[in-house]
Amino acid sequence: MVEQQPKQLLHLVFGGELKSVTGVEFADLSQIDIVGIFPDYASAFKAWQGKAHQTVDNAQTRYFIVHLHRLLDPQA
Repeated sequence: MVEQQPKQLLHLVFGGELKSVTGVEFADLSQIDIVGIFPDYASAFKAWQGKAHQTVDNAQTRYFIVHLHRLLDPQA
């Protein structure tokens, strides 16, 4: 019997300065900060939280977590 590996649940953390605090359009796409790709939500959240705390004084800078595993396998 073949042992199954746990399913990867990849998450991308990125962010930058937005044009408006009420939107999600970036002010300058060349300045997007790609924090990294993480193997699970918990580690992505930890990275997101760190970046969010670093930029707390700039209301127009926001970081996001994208569930890459949902994009890779939309049926799941």
